[in-house]
Amino acid sequence: MKLIARFNLLFILIFGFGMGISLWLANGFLRREAEDRIRSEAELIAQTASATRQYTEQQVKPLLTRLQKREASFLAQSVPTYSAIQVFETLHKANPQYTYKDAMLNPTNPADRATGWEADVINEFRSDPSLRNFSRERQSSVGRSYFFAQPIVISESQKACLDCHGTPVRAPAAMIREYGSNNGFGWKLNQILGAQIITVPASVPIQMAHTALKTLVAYLAGAAILMLLLLDALLVVTVIRPVIRLSRMADEISQGKLGEDLPMRGRDEISALATSFNRMQRSLARAMKLLEREKEV
Repeated sequence: MKLIARFNLLFILIFGFGMGISLWLANGFLRREAEDRIRSEAELIAQTASATRQYTEQQVKPLLTRLQKREASFLAQSVPTYSAIQVFETLHKANPQYTYKDAMLNPTNPADRATGWEADVINEFRSDPSLRNFSRERQSSVGRSYFFAQPIVISESQKACLDCHGTPVRAPAAMIREYGSNNGFGWKLNQILGAQIITVPASVPIQMAHTALKTLVAYLAGAAILMLLLLDALLVVTVIRPVIRLSRMADEISQGKLGEDLPMRGRDEISALATSFNRMQRSLARAMKLLEREKEV
């Protein structure tokens, strides 16, 4: 096997081993980075929903409340949760991997009632009121998923909600006709009533990590090929060509053909070897001249 072929094989083996370890480490890093990105996006969605709820409560609801008195049907647009869900539906078109729910223990709309694990999330917020939000992984019937949750609380700035959810007597008649008087009442100020929950399948960050890993592999492979070509060129110029010249010179010397000295550049091992060959060639030349003189005598 030629020297350059051996060098390339050795380079591929060493680089492949190093690349394998690097990609194993990179996969874990990219996976964590993707999960952090998912969490940040979920938190942003929750903040957007909270801002929508606050806007609806403070600016839209007062306007619709006066209109509601003249309407026979209930205007859902005055409900902060309804507005948050509608805004999310628009976001959902661009981010279909996310699902959003205002999960409530005692909702007006039965569709908002918390399921088993959602109720556990709400109760965890109730057991630790200082807990502002958290994200976790859970196993469901459709596979693993991540969720981000933050509590829903009636704050001082939102106490107008108690007009509709304090007692059935104070609630709008249209709302009672729509949802009845058994659900969504008895809410209290600063009480944790539910949780905003954003869910995303675990396959999403995994796919994001795999995509980033493929891109990294492509860049590393391209860099390795370029590096190998540069190293091959350097090997040819600094090692292989001088060795070929030395080999040719040794072959000519073995046939009794003495030529000019090889050029020497630098002080590396190849230059030292060329110096030795030049010295050997000059010694042989002198020895052959002495022999020729002795024959003449």
